[in-house]
Amino acid sequence: MKLVIMTQPTYFVEEDKILTALFDEGMDILHINKPESEPLYAERLLSLLPKGEYDRMVVHQHYYLKQEYDLRGIHIDSPEAPVPDGFRRHVTRSTSNISDLKEMKKNCDYVMLHSLFDSLHDGVKASLTMAEMEEARRRGLIDKKVYALGGMSIESIQMAKDLGFGGVVICGDLWNRFSIQHEINFHELINHFKALKKAVG
Repeated sequence: MKLVIMTQPTYFVEEDKILTALFDEGMDILHINKPESEPLYAERLLSLLPKGEYDRMVVHQHYYLKQEYDLRGIHIDSPEAPVPDGFRRHVTRSTSNISDLKEMKKNCDYVMLHSLFDSLHDGVKASLTMAEMEEARRRGLIDKKVYALGGMSIESIQMAKDLGFGGVVICGDLWNRFSIQHEINFHELINHFKALKKAVG
């Protein structure tokens, strides 16, 4: 099972140091998701991260960064939005509709299915039931190309494994362990990442 880390939606001072430390601890894939942000800030963050890890990074906005920094790929948040010209490989998408999965998987590295649980950081409520997910697993719609997103935590990783998800996307469960206003020590966050990595196996 893959472990994907998604950034906080806003930039903060210690972010590059924490992300570099996470790469040092073996982070496989980082999704840089900063809605409504200016590209200048994304460029600055990328310039502070290890160039050797660019092939582990996926951007949700400002797709030109994929080419400019030779990143792993792009993520399209809408099931309907077309793939931008020039992008043929390493495209991921997200959807909340199980019926989208069959077609979306054909042209994506993987698809994020949300929201399995109430969000741990932005107030988004769960939109899928356990019965719906179990039925999707039975029909072969949930498989190694579908990653669980939305309120995912270390406690729900085993459930995602049991449902047949190929990966989990972690955001709030990790970032809630570091206060961007009051802390400079991020040992608790790193230790939790290690626990997450162990849990996904």
